[in-house]
Amino acid sequence: MGKGRSLELFFIDGKPDGMLTAEVFNWTGHVLKIPRTRIKEALGRGEAGYTGVYILLGQVDDEPLAYIGEAEDLGKRLRDHVKAKDWWDTAILVTSTANNLHKAHVKYLESRLVEIALAAKHVPLENGNQPPRSSLSESGTANMEEFLDTLMMVLPAIQVNMFVNKAIETQSVSRSDVSTDGVLFQIISKKLKIDATAKLLNGEMVVLQGSIIRDEWVGKGNWDSASQKIRKTLLETGGIVKNGSETKFTIDYSFSSPSSAACVVTGRPSNGRVEWKLKGTNTTYAEWEADQLKQLDSQT
Repeated sequence: MGKGRSLELFFIDGKPDGMLTAEVFNWTGHVLKIPRTRIKEALGRGEAGYTGVYILLGQVDDEPLAYIGEAEDLGKRLRDHVKAKDWWDTAILVTSTANNLHKAHVKYLESRLVEIALAAKHVPLENGNQPPRSSLSESGTANMEEFLDTLMMVLPAIQVNMFVNKAIETQSVSRSDVSTDGVLFQIISKKLKIDATAKLLNGEMVVLQGSIIRDEWVGKGNWDSASQKIRKTLLETGGIVKNGSETKFTIDYSFSSPSSAACVVTGRPSNGRVEWKLKGTNTTYAEWEADQLKQLDSQT
């Protein structure tokens, strides 16, 4: 288990969908999230004139799109993008509290952010190719990687999930951690040709490599559209492949809940707490979870 961190969010407008800042104790970084409708107010803030990197988020033809860039004066660059790019509706400015990032720092951060976003494959980038990394000293590179580690914690906390890579192979969790003995769950249906196995790991439901899932999406509701998009992305990127009559995972992939994992496996809306069964038994995830709480109560 990793060390806990303290994240401070400040809602500048007093509204959850307004401007906000995000800072972490003992971290030199500063993040400002700006709705485009508040651009005038945002440009009046001091950090808008700092050196840093920025992320533009929006949609084109109902599909998400993002752009990642760097600037020595973020406010000036943002003004240019207001005139030249009409598709974005949110900007994220990443600076340091003391404005001590320089050009080489932010060019390195820009390159790494594009690299991470392309690997995660959640949101297409308007950037095109990955920009080259700047030349930093060994210590400078280490500092920027540490800066990025914290930034990767902050961004999902403010609903910027485009850098989150759910493929276990690309995370710090090793394959041996995934495959070792532990609590395993299965969804099996001979009729639907489903034989999927998942494991609880670090609080997430990891569908294991080789799991066979339903060969098509049959869900018609809107609430499970996120799961449908995940499945579509995995098919496009090779995380799921169709081979003859079988459709299976080629990687270990983590989901935030049993239900989201079950949706992708069954190809429809699913209550994963009921559909996942403890491996080798008829015990549902919900029943197993209740038993865990009973054991906890008996120890107190």
